[in-house]
Amino acid sequence: MLSMDGALIIDKPAGMTSHDVVAQVRKIISERRVGHTGTLDPFATGVLVILAGRATRLAQFLSGAEKEYEAIIRLGFATDTGDATGRSISEIQRCTEFHGGAIEDALASLRGEIEQTPPMYSAKKVAGRKLYELARRGEEIERKSISVTISKFESAFHGDRLLRENDDGTCDLKVRVMCSAGTYVRVLAEDFGKRLGIGAHLAELRRTRAGHFKIEDAIKLEQLNEFAQSNSIEQILISPHAVLLHLPTVQLNADDVRRTLHGIDMQMEDSEWSGGQPVRMSFGSELIAVGTYDRNRNIVHPTVVIANG
Repeated sequence: MLSMDGALIIDKPAGMTSHDVVAQVRKIISERRVGHTGTLDPFATGVLVILAGRATRLAQFLSGAEKEYEAIIRLGFATDTGDATGRSISEIQRCTEFHGGAIEDALASLRGEIEQTPPMYSAKKVAGRKLYELARRGEEIERKSISVTISKFESAFHGDRLLRENDDGTCDLKVRVMCSAGTYVRVLAEDFGKRLGIGAHLAELRRTRAGHFKIEDAIKLEQLNEFAQSNSIEQILISPHAVLLHLPTVQLNADDVRRTLHGIDMQMEDSEWSGGQPVRMSFGSELIAVGTYDRNRNIVHPTVVIANG
């Protein structure tokens, strides 16, 4: 039977939770050990990195990856969830008077390192309780702000007008966002509206990249099912070694492999890596383990062993 150790890049459809997608993949590929590396809201679509088999142990090395999104910010009113699934909490304001200079200034003010307050309608836990569960009961609690980095926040509409007017008087601005892990694009949309002095929320959100995995690499669940039915999932399964392409590699010989499988440290020659750097410990193109570099002792300690002993 084919080993299901690796990653699948799924184009998540709207209306499903990330947990729903994991459950579907688990059923399709008949593998119990399945997980994802970063939640997408139910209304959002796009890149969801799914890990299967022994590769689920690699999630910790992917969860902090930079993300890219295409989004539509609707100007005119705010919602209680910060997106189109929520109820309006403000009267509709007409938004046609905003010119390109004001829009660019508002976008620019939210680039770089900024502070965000996690929304009540989020899966973040405070004192062991998920915020959205409290929000659904009408409760609101104080949340600590977090620091995030917005590398790109720019308009994406082309032509003479940046804003597209809707029949109800609201306007849509299409944007591209590149940001650090943990960024709430919904909050970014709300803060953008505040910069312009108008209520705003996220109308659409599509993740186009997570780390080095792009939307062009993604497949739909229906396609995954077709690969499974034809016993050809190996064509799309990304090996554990390739999953961690962003990490440096140390090549092992046969004796190194044996020692690594027994958790024995590997002595290094001089390295420029910083202390604590995760390192792929590979035998050819096979990932044996992920180690942690100890700069003081100049060794790599096997932290997560992937290969079978």
